[in-house]
Amino acid sequence: MTSPRLSIWLILGIAVLLLGGCASGMGNVPDRARPMMAAAELADSELLDVTISVFDSAELSEKEKTRLGLSEEIRRAEERFMPVHLKYTMQRSGYWGAVRVVPGEGNADVRVEGTIRYSDGEHLALKIRATDARGVQWFEKTYSENVRPADYAGIVPEKKDAFQDTYTTIANDLVVYRNHLTAEELQNIRRVAELRFAAEMAPDAFAGDLEQDGEGLYRIRRLPAADDPMLRRIRAVLGRDAMLVDTINDYYDAYYRDLWQPYADWRLEHGKEVAAMREVEKEALTRKLLGIAAIAGGVLLSTRDNSLGNSSLPDVMIMGGAAAVYSGFQRSKDTIIHRDAIAELSTSFSAEAEPLVVEVEGETVRLTGSAEEQYAQWRSLLRTIYGSETGLPVTSDADREKPGPQATEKAVRNGDGEFKP
Repeated sequence: MTSPRLSIWLILGIAVLLLGGCASGMGNVPDRARPMMAAAELADSELLDVTISVFDSAELSEKEKTRLGLSEEIRRAEERFMPVHLKYTMQRSGYWGAVRVVPGEGNADVRVEGTIRYSDGEHLALKIRATDARGVQWFEKTYSENVRPADYAGIVPEKKDAFQDTYTTIANDLVVYRNHLTAEELQNIRRVAELRFAAEMAPDAFAGDLEQDGEGLYRIRRLPAADDPMLRRIRAVLGRDAMLVDTINDYYDAYYRDLWQPYADWRLEHGKEVAAMREVEKEALTRKLLGIAAIAGGVLLSTRDNSLGNSSLPDVMIMGGAAAVYSGFQRSKDTIIHRDAIAELSTSFSAEAEPLVVEVEGETVRLTGSAEEQYAQWRSLLRTIYGSETGLPVTSDADREKPGPQATEKAVRNGDGEFKP
């Protein structure tokens, strides 16, 4: 039969295991990650343009909202802030052409997408996927990092974030994959990107130049002539699109700069609150478990050890244990105070994260949750502009989604770049 002493030690052992489970998880990003830098300036033919889509995230759980004081407003701000900082990190490497943040898919040689899995100022988890214009997926990884309050010392906009190791590791992984590409593959990616844009603007003219297999990979069927007048016009339209994206990036950059200090302050204080709350919960659990152990020990002693006679030791243990349990629940109430402080920080931060409005050539784009739709309207406007310049019919988004390479055979180019049925 189990002895009182063994029972007490069993309860204490369970307490240790439970307390061990309260510790926060470690990240998988290396500390002090060193950025990979190009040894010399690369030729233009070796540079790939990159678009980083505004990040997305899963809807916050009730636990994240109530227990951790996180908010959808802060998460929306992070979806814009993080890709901009990744852009700056990538630009410094010297391995890329234009690196831009876009509120949708955009058009580029390489596309980077991100999902915020978790973020509370102390811990960050990002899922990153990189794909080139051919449809080839470079990688899909989840990056995780924990930071301490000391990591917020010395942070610098555009250069060093508290989670800089995460951004540097992502940028390095992109460089590693890029460096495995041959010169021929680099050229092919650039050509496919241009032809995909051309097919989007004028499917009747260019859709047949590419084919897509069942796995979503693009292959060039034929290349337009270098002096093709239609291709020259496509490149002019592509330049207009790049101008809009550059303007959008100017606004993203301004938003990032305005957000830097309040966001850094919020993350630092929020991280402290989360850590303090975790310690309070750990201490409360310790008191409860030790109190329960004392109660159990007192009960066992009073029922099993006759040698104690009328000793008050069991009663003392029971009363002391009950007090410890009550104290544990009282300490849990302190956690509510920290949660309220976190919620207050979240609210004050959200008030400073205002949406953006971009106006380019008479077109207004609201950079909020519907920015992707607004950017799609801009791309539709580009097709209208292209159609008015060439006399080609304007293809709607719905029509473009319908497969049919036979549409390419309905028209052929003449020497002037016009089309004949």
